[in-house]
Formats: sequence, structure tokens, C-alpha cells
Amino acid sequence: MNKLSLIGRTKELFIDDIGNYNNKLITIVKNSSFLVIGGAGSIGQAVTKEIFKRNPKKLHVVDISENNMVELVRDIRSSFGYIDGEFATFALDIGSIEYDAFIKNDGQYDYVLNLSALKHVRSEKDPFTLMRMCETNIFNTDKTLQQSIENGTKKYFCVSTDKAANPVNMMGASKRIMEMFVMRKSKQIDVSMARFANVAFSDGSLLHGFNQRIEKNQPIVAPNDIKRYFVTPQESGELCLMSCIFGENRDIFFPKLSESLHLITFSEIAVKYLNNLGYEPYLCKDEEEARSLAKTLPSQGKWPCLFTPSDTTGEKDFEEFFTDKEVLDMSKFDNLGIIKNEAIYDEKLLNEFEKNINKFKENLSWTKEDIVKEFFKLIPDFGHKEIGKYLDSKM
Repeated sequence: MNKLSLIGRTKELFIDDIGNYNNKLITIVKNSSFLVIGGAGSIGQAVTKEIFKRNPKKLHVVDISENNMVELVRDIRSSFGYIDGEFATFALDIGSIEYDAFIKNDGQYDYVLNLSALKHVRSEKDPFTLMRMCETNIFNTDKTLQQSIENGTKKYFCVSTDKAANPVNMMGASKRIMEMFVMRKSKQIDVSMARFANVAFSDGSLLHGFNQRIEKNQPIVAPNDIKRYFVTPQESGELCLMSCIFGENRDIFFPKLSESLHLITFSEIAVKYLNNLGYEPYLCKDEEEARSLAKTLPSQGKWPCLFTPSDTTGEKDFEEFFTDKEVLDMSKFDNLGIIKNEAIYDEKLLNEFEKNINKFKENLSWTKEDIVKEFFKLIPDFGHKEIGKYLDSKM
């Protein structure tokens, strides 16, 4: 299934930039060693492939998901085969003692790319998963950054999110806070980041869910009022690698808005998706009707759909890659914009944030409100709105 046509595009976003810089990329990758953290997620796999196909000297991949890692290796062997350098995968949790031992054992990498994240807005619904989001998105980034500094790594790259620009949800805000911690360490190591749109059909995304629904003969459900920018998995990998290799210290790369990168609603993609499979969407009035028709309609060439307005906590009405306060370089690349950053952060507030979160963890006791309060101290104009309804309460 052509992912480009499903998101309403005919041309790959970064084809010109990759073409212009590919020889340089090949030379640098061939002579360098890489550690990819969170390498078995959708973006991590895409980044790993972009590095692998340019024949690196050493490529180590770490991820908490053993199953996804197995699939990554099968995929790479089936598509690209083998490289002259060392390629190895490790099913490790980067917050663990085992990971620290792994880094102590080797830890020598020119480039460290961190793609690990809790990325779902629905993960902020309870205080425990929310704490894990803080741990993964903020503190594990800070820890792996420190390890990179101690091991003399040339460059550290991590993914932020478009939702970090004027955040309205805890996921976006956690990445915004992560950016502050990264800025602090940028005085000791070169860092770069990327903010980008939704990755079409990435693991756990709504579009990936469409595949599952078809496989399980279940209705297709999508919001009809939320518009998003989409990049393909390969484009996400290209953007990360370009930022990692060519980004100057503190640069944040993002896709330039253009004719080819345009907003599209989830329900529009659902219609294209079903048409692509030869089904006509049948609009249902509620969940019950959609569930019952899923048993009969598909055999008639129709698929039950429920398209409704969004009414859950943390959904942003629109997407933006940067704020009006940020300085941009729009001339260096054809389709990549760059946010140029100074090392701006408040040392005292960051230390206090860390101390307070650690205290909650030591006591094994905190509420969602406790964490939200700490977020507000670092982001005073945080536009968080608690509606009390989450995606888990919908089909």
C-alpha cells in the first residue's frame, strides 16, 4: 500500500536534500560508529535503516521491545543484507542497571541517536504512566546525554515533537522540558534535535490502528475535525539522520511547510485507505451500529466507519513546528527548516524539578496534579486543559 498517496502526496519530502548531501552522508556514516536508542520503534527502525544502508563502521541498536527488535533484524537482513562493520542489537531498558553496564563495557560511539519516547497523549491519563513518560522523555534523555559526554561522543541527537511548540498536553510539555535539559548539556557536548509531524502508520498510531481494524474485522473510527501533517517512516529517518550529521550545536530541524506537506484530517485518510482496499466507507451514527455492521457490511464491499469530532484531553487543534519567538534558518536546505537556539534554561528551576520528581519516586506516592504543578513551574504559559475524558474511553 503506497503510504504517500494515502496521505495525499506524490513526492517524497526530502528527496532533493538527501540527493544533494548523499555523498557526504555516505562518507561520514562509513567512517563513524553509531548507537541508536529506541531503535525498534517506527522512527527508530527508519533511522537504523538509513544508517545501515550507508555501511557504518559500527551500529548498535538498543530497545526495550524484544519482539520489535527481532522484526527489525529480519527486515534489515531481507532488504539490505549485511555490512562490513559491526551490527548488533540489544533488548535493554535504557533506565536499567543492565544498560548502564552495557555502556560501561563499550560506550564508544561517534553519534548517539535517542528515539525512545512515550508519545501518546492517552499516556497522561493516570499518574503512574505519566511518571514513566517523565522518566522516558526527560530523565533517560538526560542520563544518556551524560553518558555520551563521559565517553567523548561527538554528537548526541534526540527527537522532540511538533507538540513541544506551545504545548497543550503533558506529552508535548515533557518534550519541551526535555529540550531544556538538552540545552543545559549542550555546553558540554554538541546536540541537535528534530520536531516533526505524525509519522504515517507508525506503531500505535491511529493509521496503524486502521490495519489492525481491517485484520480483525472491526469498524474504522477517526476524528473528522483534527488536521495533521504526516511524514512517512522513511522521511522521519532521513530527517533525524540529516539533523544528527549536519545540525550545528542546539539546532532543531523540522520539515518546511510546502505544497507537498499539507494538512489532512484522519477521516480523509480513512476514506482513501478504504478506497485503496476496494471498500466504500459506510458512515454509522454510533459505536453500537458500527460494531454490529462490522459483521455483515464488509462482504458487501462496504466498511462501517464512525467519524466524530474530537472531545478528549490534550488534543491540539492545529500543528506548528516552531513559535514566533524562535530564530529560523530557512535557506540552508530545500525542504528542511532549522530552529537556531541559544543555551537558554534556568539552572535553579531544572534542579528543583528534578529534586521534586525524585522525591515523589522515593515516596512511591504522587498525583497527576503534583506532576502538572511541576510542569507549570518550568512552562508558566503551558496551555494544559483537563477535560476529564481520554481516548481510552472511546472505540
